Amino acid sequence: MSTVDAWRGIAAEEVEEVPAHWSGLLRRRTRRLIASLAAPHRRPLTVIGVAILVSNLAAMAIPFLVGLGIDKGIAGVRRGDYLPIGAITGAIVVCAFGQALLYRVFVAGSGRVGQEILLELRERVFAHFQRLSLAFHERYTTGRMIARLTSDFESIESMFTLGLDTLVNAVLSVVGVGIVLLALDLPLGLVCLVGFIPLAFLTRWYTRESTAAYRVTRNAIALVIVHFTESLRGVRAVHAFRRQERNDEQFQQLSEGYRQAMTHSFRLLGIYWPGIVLVGNLTTAAVLLYGGLRVIDGQMEVGVLASFVLYLRRFFEPLAEVSQFYDSFQAAAAGFEKLSGVLDEEPGVPMPAHGRPLPAGGLAGAVSFHRVRFAYRDGPDILSGFDLEIPAGQTVALLGATGAGKSTVARLLARFYDPSDGEVLIDGIPLSALDAQSLRRAVAMVTQESFIFSGTLAENIAFGAPEVTEEQVIAAARAVGVDSFAAGLGAGYESDVGKSGSRLSAGQRQLVALARAFLADPAVLILDEASSSLDAPMERLVQSALKTVLASRTSLIIAHRLSTVEIADRVLVLEAGRVVEDGPPGRLLAEGAGHYASLHAAWRESLM
Repeated sequence: MSTVDAWRGIAAEEVEEVPAHWSGLLRRRTRRLIASLAAPHRRPLTVIGVAILVSNLAAMAIPFLVGLGIDKGIAGVRRGDYLPIGAITGAIVVCAFGQALLYRVFVAGSGRVGQEILLELRERVFAHFQRLSLAFHERYTTGRMIARLTSDFESIESMFTLGLDTLVNAVLSVVGVGIVLLALDLPLGLVCLVGFIPLAFLTRWYTRESTAAYRVTRNAIALVIVHFTESLRGVRAVHAFRRQERNDEQFQQLSEGYRQAMTHSFRLLGIYWPGIVLVGNLTTAAVLLYGGLRVIDGQMEVGVLASFVLYLRRFFEPLAEVSQFYDSFQAAAAGFEKLSGVLDEEPGVPMPAHGRPLPAGGLAGAVSFHRVRFAYRDGPDILSGFDLEIPAGQTVALLGATGAGKSTVARLLARFYDPSDGEVLIDGIPLSALDAQSLRRAVAMVTQESFIFSGTLAENIAFGAPEVTEEQVIAAARAVGVDSFAAGLGAGYESDVGKSGSRLSAGQRQLVALARAFLADPAVLILDEASSSLDAPMERLVQSALKTVLASRTSLIIAHRLSTVEIADRVLVLEAGRVVEDGPPGRLLAEGAGHYASLHAAWRESLM
């Protein structure tokens, strides 16, 4: 498979099939989402609806008044009676001001409600993303999450700000003007409605073709974004292997595809929009011809014909504008569909509505795995009937080959996942019975790639306990050795650590993560490869910090470096999800024939 083909597979995840009809676009879950967002705004939406309805009625009254002025007002002026023309002129002015004022109410009100809905939706999606389990985030790419909170919201906002008033005005104008035309003069009104026949065929063709073009365009821009993002994320590899020229060629190829897709979309619009104008002008000509003959025959007044011509303008112009709205509607409908899909995702690790209270004196930290079975998604069981007891305050090191189940045990203990069967307990309390706050006080995890957030050094240390004081932050930092480099950052603990901690070395980031865990003060601490990427001097510094952090708490250490294992009270060697060796490191080493002894011997040889 070529690189471009691989990108197409990734980009395909971003492109939803967009049906041609509204009923297909607004699926049940999407309609449910929109209804829940609109429910708190029913009263202002009612006011907005009444405002735009009355505004359109006022606008539609003006052509009728113009015709009335021609037939009645001018005739009155000829007789020396200026009251009719004055009254009609006044009515037109009142309608014009009324239309402008009510349209302002509609635009301002719909904009305000639209932004409130978007705010609620954005907060709802962000909060839901955070509640979803690690399993969801492992299969849902970062790029897709960013797209949900950026491009999808932009398409919905575009529909609210640019397209909604176009649609409402178009629907009200077409329906209202159609009724008025038939009421003014039925034969001439039927002539106008004949123009709807070619318009119906033209619109059906455009919706079908533009839907297909929209999907091609979305796919093309997704390819461009994926290539752009991956090239910059992997810029070090690009420079190392001199891929700039080849990447430029691929980007040009993908950009050309996007240009062609957009050009095709504009060609379609270039047929549809002029087609509507042509039909409208031909209908106007037919109305003038037939209406003129009726005026000559005395079957119709000139003012009525003038009103017809003015109404025809309001009849066909909105239809051309709807073509623009249709594109923004497709994008917004796809955005709503994707966001509703995310919100329909159930958390794989749900928190209880009413968490079990922690003991008054806090947790001691005794850990129990009882007949635990677990598999990732549809894969084979990693753990099956797994049992483990860790007394409170004990430091346990987990060893084993890749895939033995070490990280799975750690993730279940941190409750990143829930077991398929069995229970994981702390002090006899199932993890699933603890609410989020209690779980944070119970268990904390430090990984090899401890993430450092943009902000100050102090803010990163206090990440797990934001309510602590500055003195507590500094005390925790000193306890694990962060003060050894904090002063060198310029502003001490108020120094900006840069994007993802770019101003810190790998070892310094690990010390910050350990200080973060020390300050959070969990009953159980999990260390997942916390020193595997460090050089010898920094490893010794981290080892010293570990002794401080691990003191007086239950700890689970996953490590390949046996220097980290030596601080453990107990070693567990896992193989295929089973404990094959268990005991103090000194005793296992003295026995000389087990897995741990073999690993220790190999490690010693590697140092020689």
